[in-house]
Amino acid sequence: MSTSPMILICDDDPVVHQSLSLYLDAESFAHMSAYDGEEGLKLASATSPPDLMLLDLMMPKMNGLDVCRILRQTSRIPVIMLTARGEEIDRIVGLELGADDYIVKPFSPREVISRIKAVLRRTQQPQQGDDPITLRYGNLEIQPERYLVTVDGNPVAMTPREVELLHLLAAHPGRVYPRETILSQVWGYDYFGDTRTVDTHIKRVRQKLQCENPAWEIVTVYGVGYKFEALSI
Repeated sequence: MSTSPMILICDDDPVVHQSLSLYLDAESFAHMSAYDGEEGLKLASATSPPDLMLLDLMMPKMNGLDVCRILRQTSRIPVIMLTARGEEIDRIVGLELGADDYIVKPFSPREVISRIKAVLRRTQQPQQGDDPITLRYGNLEIQPERYLVTVDGNPVAMTPREVELLHLLAAHPGRVYPRETILSQVWGYDYFGDTRTVDTHIKRVRQKLQCENPAWEIVTVYGVGYKFEALSI
């Protein structure tokens, strides 16, 4: 991680910018601001992009969901979505589009800082524990140190969190991981017991890895969690 990570705040509320800026300054984070979706997308897609984007859901010119959808076509910048909405569907759609996390307004700036640190630790530092060796199952290859997943030699567009989730399961084939354990090991902090987040990410990983005659399978263990199985073809 750089000594001064750059955080992009994309929100149309000046109060949000003011409060978060104070806490970011206190933590020695650099930061820049965008007040509508188009401006935020432009800054996030720049030649020197930010290290992380705080993205409001409801904004003028372009909403946060559209920003995230377009950004994910070319970039894996970590995105934490900020939303004042309480409906579950908004959170699920945001995660399905590639957001790494979400925080519901009103929020504590301290909580936001904690989430930022957790995401940056996860995406910018080497993983602790097992050596980041390449995993291969048939035509599937996982290179955790490069955050790269390929199928038939072709890169699969996956967010860092999706790669980490897949690697966790594939590194220990046959082992059942409860949802709470996945949250702890992949997300790295208390995710307020929202284990449905795991289900959403598993669904996205399965969709992205669809191919003919796979040599692997992500199996649902009902009432518990998930496991990765290597198949005999």
